[in-house]
Amino acid sequence: MEFDFAAEQPKLLMLMYGLIAFVAVVGGLLVLLDAVPAWFARRREAQLLAASASGAPVPRRPKPREGMFAFFFLLPAVLLLLVGLVVPAVRTVLLSFMDGSSVDWVGFRNYTWMFSEDSIVRVLTNTLVWVLLVPLVATAFGLLYAVMVDRARFESVAKSLIFMPMAISFVGAAIIWKFVYAYRGDGEEQIGLLNQIVVSLGGEPRQWLLDPPLNTLLLIVIMVWIQAGFAMVVLSAAIKAIPADIVEAARLDGVSPWQMFWQITLPSIRPALVVVVVTLSIATLKVFDIVRTATNGNYDTSVIANEMYNQAFRYGQNGQGSALAVFLFVLVVPLVIYQIRNLRKQREG
Repeated sequence: MEFDFAAEQPKLLMLMYGLIAFVAVVGGLLVLLDAVPAWFARRREAQLLAASASGAPVPRRPKPREGMFAFFFLLPAVLLLLVGLVVPAVRTVLLSFMDGSSVDWVGFRNYTWMFSEDSIVRVLTNTLVWVLLVPLVATAFGLLYAVMVDRARFESVAKSLIFMPMAISFVGAAIIWKFVYAYRGDGEEQIGLLNQIVVSLGGEPRQWLLDPPLNTLLLIVIMVWIQAGFAMVVLSAAIKAIPADIVEAARLDGVSPWQMFWQITLPSIRPALVVVVVTLSIATLKVFDIVRTATNGNYDTSVIANEMYNQAFRYGQNGQGSALAVFLFVLVVPLVIYQIRNLRKQREG
């Protein structure tokens, strides 16, 4: 399909005007934020010079209005927050109580549909499986790797290898693993690593991403592969922060490596473990790219974020898509609150 420039020209012009307006507004605010304090400073300096030249007493510096200045500097961020987050969130909540065309109010019918439709119940179940497995498995692998390579000879190289997937986007990672799970018929040369291994061992190749619930677990492997590096970096830093005198005292007491891990290392890095698990839980609840790229949500692999997109943008059911978005928001908010409280306690400690 060829691109019709003449037909799309009005849209491109509107986009260009919008970008110019955005840059102009942001640039104007930055210039204003820089110019206003400088103007007050020059005015104060002129007053001091005039008073010094005339021999008059130096005027007292007025007491700064901290509230006004704070409001002035926070205003751009507040406006962007309102336009980009608060207003869309309120609109989504309202749409969740309306029908697919966003015309008539239907009350809680969209939420009832969410828990009564078998396909959506499967979506919620898949999301629960993701949230239970990804944070625990990724954290476990990250912790195991951090303990194993701690103070090893090639520690930096070993850490770089497992952290490298973090530099790959979720879409890129899903494409890579689709090649790993790729399938060709019997008698043909397998291009997928997993099927090639199976054939080499005398087994039969399979279409791994078509068989539920195995396909969901295979998609979870992709997320674990990416996030294990994050867990390893955070937990490795926490392990290195353990006071050396505690470690030396434990070794002098003759504790075994296993006892060292359970009685010294694990209790000392508990705050970091909590941060990693909660952060990965939030990221897993919002997972979309991997499922969308690998299976498009087919074969019973869809999750809340993917189904929300399908309902709102593919099927034209704005109410049902908004209900899923609100439900996802409700699931994420307690984790965010817990994370904030936990970080605040750490700072106070």
